[in-house]
Amino acid sequence: MTARAAILARLGGTATPAAIDAEADALLIAPERPPVDPAALEDTFRARLTLPSVAASVETIDRIEQLPAAIARYCAGQGLAAALVVPPDPRLSACDWTGFTVRERAAPDEAVALAIARVGVAETGSLVFETAPEAPMLPNFLALHHIVLVPRIVAYLEDAILPGGHPRAHYWVTGVSGTTDIEGTYVRGAHGPRFLHVIRLSG
Repeated sequence: MTARAAILARLGGTATPAAIDAEADALLIAPERPPVDPAALEDTFRARLTLPSVAASVETIDRIEQLPAAIARYCAGQGLAAALVVPPDPRLSACDWTGFTVRERAAPDEAVALAIARVGVAETGSLVFETAPEAPMLPNFLALHHIVLVPRIVAYLEDAILPGGHPRAHYWVTGVSGTTDIEGTYVRGAHGPRFLHVIRLSG
């Protein structure tokens, strides 16, 4: 039976208990929680990020002092000016931004914004953010290019959940913005950044 025929059968009330049981069994073939090897978090995270559905580029640095040079390479490779929004995070303020035009506030047509994710999730390639005075949310949705520093990786989605209280806003990003609402055609960057570049801080 084709998928279309199965749907029509259910709508018509002609699906048999055996057919329903077979459909349920088929759904259980793939694990609901895909296995993630704790010894391969880095490789798994990178593999998820570079899937077509996520469409991120990735670079690894050993020390946060290397961050400006990594961003300069990205901007040069994309043909972008050395200008970006940098949140007022003390970890970023300590970096040497010589040669960059750095702003704290994002314009509606902002080209590049930098953020620090609290954690990355190897299972899905998701990035977890929380807002704070040193981590404003708006630049992460205005810029064309979203550059994200990831200092830590966890294996599963539930591993990224904070115990106890939560900040004012807590949001997860998995890949670039996209929609198929416009005549059924996939449009990248329709509701947010069109490009996602992850810089993994491994040190």
